[in-house]
Amino acid sequence: MQKIEKIAKIIEENGGRLYLVGGAIRDRILGIEQEKDKDYCVTGFSQEKFQNLFPNAKIQGKDFPVFILENQEFALARKERKTGIGHKKFEFLVDENISIEEDLARRDLTINSIAENVLTKELIDPFDGKKDIQNKILRKTTNAFQEDPLRAYRVARFSATLGFTVEPETLKAMEKLKQELTSLSKERVFTELQKALASHQPSKFFETLKKANILQVHFLEIAQLIGKIQPVEHHPEGDSYQHTMIVVDNSTKLTENLAIRYSCLVHDLGKGLTPKEMLPHHYGHDEKGVEQVANLSKKIGVPHQWEKCGKVACKWHMKAGIYEKMTAKKQVDLIENVAKTILGLEGLKIVVACDKAREAKDLEEQFNQIQFEKIGKKCLEEINGNKIKKKYPNIEGIELAKRLHEERIKWIKAIDKN
Repeated sequence: MQKIEKIAKIIEENGGRLYLVGGAIRDRILGIEQEKDKDYCVTGFSQEKFQNLFPNAKIQGKDFPVFILENQEFALARKERKTGIGHKKFEFLVDENISIEEDLARRDLTINSIAENVLTKELIDPFDGKKDIQNKILRKTTNAFQEDPLRAYRVARFSATLGFTVEPETLKAMEKLKQELTSLSKERVFTELQKALASHQPSKFFETLKKANILQVHFLEIAQLIGKIQPVEHHPEGDSYQHTMIVVDNSTKLTENLAIRYSCLVHDLGKGLTPKEMLPHHYGHDEKGVEQVANLSKKIGVPHQWEKCGKVACKWHMKAGIYEKMTAKKQVDLIENVAKTILGLEGLKIVVACDKAREAKDLEEQFNQIQFEKIGKKCLEEINGNKIKKKYPNIEGIELAKRLHEERIKWIKAIDKN
């Protein structure tokens, strides 16, 4: 911090001001441990003046200058003017006369529109962001919010990561961005989804998009779950959408693996295709869901491994959920097929536990009751190819694989008897 204050003194001695801005202020007010990288804003300076005073600073950014100094980012105060559709169509004005208040006015949310004078520690909070932080409210800073469609997804993500509520006018502003959302790159959309899935309550991301009536733009397969009712005796929590929100939130209690959390999110996507006349039942939704996962994953650019895990979750979660009721042959089919996937028996166990638990308090009990993963691993360990080759030295290829499968079925039957 001493190095930053030294930089701030040099800036002030030359007619400028240095402010700490953005998430660092927000997180400190919230008591969240701050990241090492912080953002700083310089007022009263031109690009040339900054470069002359700090010749060692590296310049980044094509549209406006951002300087890297002491491993921190320093941007000159600026205004923006939208010049076209999308996230990148802006004209930037950098001027020595732009105030810190004018720079903060272009930012997305009031909670991110707070600055702190590095030397005096004075908080600059023209939009009552501190009050909104204390009240856990997400509110657009100004009407400049409308100029960047990515902000709609950022709001939803902050709702998930911070647990804040979005105020009505900001929801309306998000809805007005609906047409422009399609201009976003799938990489940008995925980044916001990824951060939401890493939170303690990913459901708030989707709930916020739903309230703003924009869930269907990039997450149509999830939106299609809304209103798809289920048998009340098995799903008192509500429709397939509500069930999915519970499952994805449950996943955060059992794993930090985002591919598995994504698998929990998409495990029931096939229910979105169920015709009305079949409701409340969803026959075949496990198989139908595989293509839905492919569609969603391609659209938002999730990693290929996530997509593979999601497809396995769709195809096998129903069978895994009734493992004890299946025949030994079907049990071995499940074990052999799932064990060789990226999701694996351990990942599928998490999906099934999250699927079965209606409330978070039931999650640990459901997880401990599931046995297919433990039995499956033991079966594969004890009945393996090497042991079968020793027992039947004169067979190979398809015949060997067939005999291996049969021996595993015998092993499972013996376990069931015991």
